[in-house]
Amino acid sequence: MARITRRTLIGSASAAAMAPALARAQKKYDPGASDTEIKLGHTNPYSGPLSAYGAIGQAIKAFWNKVNAEGGVNGRKINFISYDDGYSTPKTVEMVRKLVEQDEVLAIFQLLGTPTNTAVHKYMNAKKVPQLFVATGASKWGDPKHFPWTMGWQPDYATEAGIYAKHILAEVKDPKIAVLWQNDDSGKDYFAGFLKGLGKENEKLVIASVSYEVTDPTVDSQIIQLKNSGANVFFNEAAPKQAAQAIRKVAELGWKPEIYLANVSASVTSVLKPAGFENSQGVITAAYLKDPTDKQWANAPDFLEWKKWMEKYNPGANLADAFNVYGYAVSSTMLEVLKRCGDNLTRANIMKQAASLRDLEIPLLLPGIKINTSPTDFYPIQAVRLQRFKGETWELFGDVLSNESE
Repeated sequence: MARITRRTLIGSASAAAMAPALARAQKKYDPGASDTEIKLGHTNPYSGPLSAYGAIGQAIKAFWNKVNAEGGVNGRKINFISYDDGYSTPKTVEMVRKLVEQDEVLAIFQLLGTPTNTAVHKYMNAKKVPQLFVATGASKWGDPKHFPWTMGWQPDYATEAGIYAKHILAEVKDPKIAVLWQNDDSGKDYFAGFLKGLGKENEKLVIASVSYEVTDPTVDSQIIQLKNSGANVFFNEAAPKQAAQAIRKVAELGWKPEIYLANVSASVTSVLKPAGFENSQGVITAAYLKDPTDKQWANAPDFLEWKKWMEKYNPGANLADAFNVYGYAVSSTMLEVLKRCGDNLTRANIMKQAASLRDLEIPLLLPGIKINTSPTDFYPIQAVRLQRFKGETWELFGDVLSNESE
């Protein structure tokens, strides 16, 4: 029989005490993560009819370049792999499969577009790969019960449109409403939320609604049709290129409705300037991020930090383009999730951390708006403020609103 000494007992006790610490310190990786690297996948329409959104992808690349230059995330560099899908769903499917099956990314981050995300929605959940902080406000991204691997980020379109509807009912005398909407899931979601905000008893106030295809060269014929309806309110639910065309055509026709503009097209650089500042006066939209043209943020610490980043890491981009604010803010949210993951870089832990954000403040969110998620709440941002275009910039007015706000 082996002789048991005091030293043996002490050694055994020490090993037992160390075991939990070793277990805690053990690193866990899924494909796309290692001691040195985290791979994130992404597609964006860098070309095609919605190429204005390409600025978001470029901003995200520049954000991770800054993170990597400063040492990465918990010592790991971010390998951000971004492909051009041209806002074509077959191309998105091809590129996302490549990212997951060949590039073996840990997660898909900020995939842009409602129809494009829809095309890979079931695939991502079947593969159990995070489809995280998607660049679309369709309400379907907040369904953890059926799609636990997909999460939105920005306020959902239905909430946003409902807020416009309630503002119209409160502020416009005898409203007669015309709606231009994009003929895909995003446009249908906006329109449905708008009607819900009006309420069944007021749906008849929408006297004209016309859709367009993203491939249409112009929306001139649609605007002529809407103007001829006699409407005094125009809900311009269109992507940047078409939204700018619509505002310009409204002015050319001498039509003078109250204009409400979808937040996805609130960029001064991509929409209001091409539409003509003189044609854009008084346009109302929703905001949840600080607009770079709004002088009240000029000396805010987060704005100064963003501007410094723009000058160093994204120098070719336009400081007035809100898409650069968007890319920085959503990437800041992803950075926080990755930091919280520590050395447990599994796909399941990424979703767990993304669904555990309480009262999170990130750079460039408007004061009073925070990120909140839970295992049953996959809508990170659910509040906005309204703003009106004046001169060459947006001016905020009113309080922070949600669709439940009175």
